[in-house]
Amino acid sequence: MSRARGRLRAALFLAAFSPRGVKSRVPGRRGLSARPAPQEPGMEYQEAVRTLNTLQTNASYLEQAKRQRGDLQTQLEVMKLFLARSGLQVEDLDQLNVIHITGTKGKGSTCAFTERILRGYGLKTGFFSSPHLVQVRERIRINGQPISPQLFTKHFWRLYHRLEETKALTCSAPQDSSSCGSMPGYFRFLTLMAFHVFLQEKVDLAVMEVGIGGAYDCTNIIRKPVVCGVSSLGIDHTSLLGDTMEKIAWQKGGIFKSGVPAFTVPQPDGPLAVLKERAEQVSCPLYLCPPLEALEEGGPPLTLSLQGEHQRSNAALALQLARSWLQQKDHQGTGELKASRPGLLCQLPLAPTFQPTSHMRHGLQDTEWPGRTQILRRGPLTWYLDGAHTCGSMQACVRWFLQALRPQRPSSGPEVRVLLFNSTGNRDSSALLKLLQPCQFDYAVFCPNLTEVSSMDNADQQNFSVTLDQVLLRCLEHQQQWSRLDEEQASPDLWSTSPEPGGPTSLLLAPCPPHTHSTSSLVFSCISHALQWISQGLDPVFQTSSSPQNLLAHPVADSGASILREAAAIHVLVTGSLHLVGGVLKLLEPSLSQ
Repeated sequence: MSRARGRLRAALFLAAFSPRGVKSRVPGRRGLSARPAPQEPGMEYQEAVRTLNTLQTNASYLEQAKRQRGDLQTQLEVMKLFLARSGLQVEDLDQLNVIHITGTKGKGSTCAFTERILRGYGLKTGFFSSPHLVQVRERIRINGQPISPQLFTKHFWRLYHRLEETKALTCSAPQDSSSCGSMPGYFRFLTLMAFHVFLQEKVDLAVMEVGIGGAYDCTNIIRKPVVCGVSSLGIDHTSLLGDTMEKIAWQKGGIFKSGVPAFTVPQPDGPLAVLKERAEQVSCPLYLCPPLEALEEGGPPLTLSLQGEHQRSNAALALQLARSWLQQKDHQGTGELKASRPGLLCQLPLAPTFQPTSHMRHGLQDTEWPGRTQILRRGPLTWYLDGAHTCGSMQACVRWFLQALRPQRPSSGPEVRVLLFNSTGNRDSSALLKLLQPCQFDYAVFCPNLTEVSSMDNADQQNFSVTLDQVLLRCLEHQQQWSRLDEEQASPDLWSTSPEPGGPTSLLLAPCPPHTHSTSSLVFSCISHALQWISQGLDPVFQTSSSPQNLLAHPVADSGASILREAAAIHVLVTGSLHLVGGVLKLLEPSLSQ
C-alpha cells in the first residue's frame, strides 16, 4: 500500500518547473494557445466546469497537504511558473490597473462597492472574486456581469489546452517540487484565467479580491497594483495564516507594494501596528480610513444597497480606493476635499475626507452583491441571506438580522423564526452557533452545501474536497452542538458574574435570568429538502412536485410542518457558509442559473 501511495504521489508531482526552466523552454507568448477552442456539443459550459472541477484537490490529499506544508514562499514561485506556461509573463500583468483588496470580513463587499463606483464613471471594469454563489463564471466579471457561458467556455478550453501542452516539458524543479503539479489547482486556474480575460477584454481597471491571506496568495504575483485595501481583520483559516490577529495581519499586509498607496479600515491596536510595520518595510504609504460619517458631514447621508453597520466600514474603504485611483488618472470628479482631520491612530495618518460625488453616491446605492445581508420577501416567508462564516462576521450578521426584524408590522397570527445553518472547513462552528442564540429561533435546520442529494447534473455545485460522509457527519455535529447550547441556556447556573457597563466584570454575584425559549432541530440531506420543509409550499417561486410532508419521518418534522403552515409570518436566516447561501439562492432565484 505504501509503495502504491508513493507511486501515486510521484505521478501527481511529476511535472515541476523552475522559473529559469520555463523561460527557456516555454516562450512567453502574449495570449493563449493558437489551438482553437473545441466546439463539440460535449465541450459546452457544463463540460468545461466539470473539467475544472477535476482540478479540485481531493479530500485525502488536502489532509496530507496540511500535515506536510512546504515553504509558503514557494507558492508564489509556482504561480509564476503556471503563468509562464499559460503564455504570459509577470511583466504582462503590469499592463493591468489592479485594485488589490484583502481582509477577513467584508473584502468581497468592498470589492463590489469599489467596482460599481468606478463603473459609474464610464470605465470598463474587471472583477475577480471568490467563492461563487450559483455559477463559477460569477468569479470573473466584466462591467459587473459574470462573463457569459460562451466566453467562459472559450477562455477555459484555450487555457486548459495550453497548460496541458506544456505540462510534459522537462524542467528543473523548485525547492519544494510537491507544491507544483502537472496542472494548477482550482483557484490558481481561475486566477490565471481572470488575468487572460482582463487582458484580452482590455479593461480599464481590475478589482481583484485576495483568496486566502495575502503574502502568499496566488493573486499576489501582481507587482504593480494601483492601490491596495485591507478590510476588517479577524481569526480565520488559522491552519494557513496563524492563530493570532497579529500573524494574520502579517499575511494580509503582504500585498503592500513600494510606493503604492494602501488604505485600511480601523483595526485593533496589535494588527494595526503589524500592518504599519509591513507597510514601512516596503515604503508603502498606508492610510487609515475615516468613518463614513466623516464623509457625510455637510451633505446628505449616503444610502447603501448592502445593509448592516459593518457595510458602512466597507463602503468607506471603497470610496477611498476609488478616489485614489481616479486621482492617479487625473480623472475629473474625485470629490471636493474637506478640512483635514487631525489625529493619528497607532501613528498611522488618517486618509483625507472629501465630499462624495454623485457617481460615488449612486455606486454605493446601486451595488449588487447577492448573498450578503440580502432579504427576499415571498408571501408569508422572509428569507434573510448572509454568508457570515467567521465570529466577527457572524456578530455583524446577528445585529443585522435582529435590526431587520424590528420594523416588521405585528402579524395577525403566530410568527416562526427558523435558522438554516452549515459551516465548513476547520471553523469553530460551536462558537458561531453560540453567537446565533440571541436570535431565539423556533427551529434550527442543518444541511450540507448540496443543492440536491445528487449534484451530478449541476457541475457548478460540485465539491471534491470533502466526502459525502464528512459533510453529513458535520451536520449532525452542528445539531448536537446546538442542542448542548440550548440546554445550557435552559438550565444556567443560579449565580454568575454580572458585567458592569463600561467596566470589568463585577465581583458581585447576580442571578441569571431564566431562559424560556427552546429550539427544535432537524438535519436534512440537502438544501432542497430543507427548503421544502421550511417553506411548506408557501413560497410562490420555490415550488416542487414532491410533498414536504414525506421528507423526514420525525416527530419534530411532523409537528413543525403544522406550525409552519399555520404561521402568519416565517422569518428564515440562512448563514454560516457562502456555499450554503449560494445553494439556497439557486433554488429561490432560478434566474441566477440562466
